Amino acid sequence: MGWFGPSKDEVWRQLSQEIGAEFVEGGLWKGNKVQAHVKPWTITLDTYTVSTGKSSVTYTRMRAPYVNPEGFRFTIYRKSIFSDLGKFLGMQDIEVSDPDFDEAFIIKGNDESRVRDLLANPKIRQMIQDQPAIRLEVKDSEGWFGPKFPEDVDELSFQVVGVIKDVERLKALFDLFATVLDQLCRIGSAYKQEPGITL
Repeated sequence: MGWFGPSKDEVWRQLSQEIGAEFVEGGLWKGNKVQAHVKPWTITLDTYTVSTGKSSVTYTRMRAPYVNPEGFRFTIYRKSIFSDLGKFLGMQDIEVSDPDFDEAFIIKGNDESRVRDLLANPKIRQMIQDQPAIRLEVKDSEGWFGPKFPEDVDELSFQVVGVIKDVERLKALFDLFATVLDQLCRIGSAYKQEPGITL
């Protein structure tokens, strides 16, 4: 126990035990991570830090590569004071006919009807609303510094500023990922097969 309660690693080790995941030691250059195997997918929880000259910001992220046969993409995040500016600049916001959800979140995607099919699941909407801060999206790669994905593989991705040390919140995020991947399969936007990539 440190001055500020349990360390991230202590909390994440506890999380690993409670959900039957693997706590992976990162060694000298990489941070520790938690990996959970859910059906054919591997969900990875870790942190990364971005340095901007004099300061640096640490993010908690969760990622799960999966086979995305049609390249369906979406981004969901909480509205902020800058959201209206984005709308003004032409960002379309998809509405899903749930007034509370539509009021709280910006939803973007490359296929409106599939976004609505994904969010037709009330459990997914509730799980997203339960997160105090969230950015949930599908990315086509990890960028310059990550692994190169095969042609039809994308990544379900979550990230927030700060280090999450709340076991219940982290469990809820793993549940959210498993539920979203299942729903993507139901609507034909993911395959239940090993994506052939490890993070």
